[in-house]
Amino acid sequence: MDINIKSLKFDADQKLIAFVEKKVAKLERFYEGVKQVDVTLTLLHEPDNKDCKLQIHIPGEELIIQRNAKTFEDAVTECADAMKEKLTRAREKRIEA
Repeated sequence: MDINIKSLKFDADQKLIAFVEKKVAKLERFYEGVKQVDVTLTLLHEPDNKDCKLQIHIPGEELIIQRNAKTFEDAVTECADAMKEKLTRAREKRIEA
């Protein structure tokens, strides 16, 4: 699985990058055949000003989740949790077909 991390409007430190890679790597357990994951972290000018967009490329489909939070860690965790459910549904749908 290939993990691409982009940080927009700020420079992500190694600690944040390691956290994102650790969280995203766990998603591979929920769906076999995950080829690529794109994580985009954006600094916004709003009260909950940290945005995370998670795109997963699976065969024949692209799954996207986007969340805002007060910290990047919270936003990444929320995205990962929501993506677990989405991947589980996609796997069940593939098995039924």
